[in-house]
Amino acid sequence: MPLKDLQKAIGVPNILLPRKSIDLTKWAIVACDQFTSQPSYWKELKKFIGDEPSTFEMVLPEVYLEKMNDEYIKKINQTMIDYLNHFIFEDIGPSMMLIERMTSINNRRLGLLMTIDLEAYDYQDGSRPLIRTTEKTILNRIPPRVKIRENAPLELSHVMLLVDDPKLQIIENLYERRHEFTKKYDFVLNMFGGHIKGYQIKDCDQIIKDFYSLIQDPKNPLLFVAGDGNHSLATAKAHWEMLKKTLPKEELINHPAQYALVEVVNIYDKGLQFEGIHRVLFNADESFITELFHAVDREEETWIYTNEVGKTAFYIPKNVPTAYEEIQSYIDSYMERHPHVTIDYIHGDEELIQVCKDHPKSIGIKMPCMERSELVPFIQQGKVLPRKSFSMGCATAKRYYLESRFIIKTNQKMKGEQ
Repeated sequence: MPLKDLQKAIGVPNILLPRKSIDLTKWAIVACDQFTSQPSYWKELKKFIGDEPSTFEMVLPEVYLEKMNDEYIKKINQTMIDYLNHFIFEDIGPSMMLIERMTSINNRRLGLLMTIDLEAYDYQDGSRPLIRTTEKTILNRIPPRVKIRENAPLELSHVMLLVDDPKLQIIENLYERRHEFTKKYDFVLNMFGGHIKGYQIKDCDQIIKDFYSLIQDPKNPLLFVAGDGNHSLATAKAHWEMLKKTLPKEELINHPAQYALVEVVNIYDKGLQFEGIHRVLFNADESFITELFHAVDREEETWIYTNEVGKTAFYIPKNVPTAYEEIQSYIDSYMERHPHVTIDYIHGDEELIQVCKDHPKSIGIKMPCMERSELVPFIQQGKVLPRKSFSMGCATAKRYYLESRFIIKTNQKMKGEQ
């Protein structure tokens, strides 16, 4: 596929950052889909933030998903408008952001913040776009998220994409040159999230060409795959597909909602930790474990946790995609037959143990981890994993909301996507 046909896939966003007087440790919060069974985390975070400006007020932590209604969504959108009117944001212009993240376990992870063209991405089964989903998209999870996005003036993102760069040619080389770029932030993240630095890069043309040079198969080109935030990216796509049907032709040209803000990470980054995503069932009885025993191939040892018994050895398929397929298929079938049973997906071994301790009638399954080298070849074949099949690090290592951008046309002095 000629370079000229790919040129729009990567964009250079107009990044909005909080102005210098804002306390960034209170401003940035972890991805909204973390700690979904631990409301104490979010209560402690809110207590720490107090009344200071924060992205906490511009997203909906999924632990509070049952509270989502029109008033809640209006409050989120109004907060964005209020922050804009009170000049909370600084427009730093068309840029990429080189990100250096130290996690709580002292791993350094590098990333590059940019936008992607949603026309180059698709989550539909069987599609082979330039930018691909890695997990099966649960379509009924999209409309509630679109409802939040459709009237929001700003986009905040916890989406992380992976690039297959085994020779460490792009992001790592930029990091070696970091002294050439302006450092825009350097601060400690709250709630044991570690530390983050951001370097602004204004000249991005060569970077974009370097990413395109990594495409190995022009007949089946693959540029990025989704690492974290599959459903958030699918939401941005669904919103754009709906919006573009309502726009006149002249409005379609370079509309900001055609793009999504993402952080790209090299799948071979030494600080990137792949982990399994554990399952916890609530209100399930002993029949769940008995039936699961007969529903999966028993080859590799793992653990099941219950509130009553604690830790028990269990066996699952050795092949990681097969393990997720068999276990998730059984869980879906069991929940159809037992509608009172609910599920949560837990990041981190300690979090799994704690959730099972805190919740009576809970059953937790410790899930295996996919090798990073297996992921891109698997997706290249046009396959997708079952939902919630891998995590890039524990819950506190997830992306924090920090930068933002407009997703509406605005009269404010903002330049369009490059």
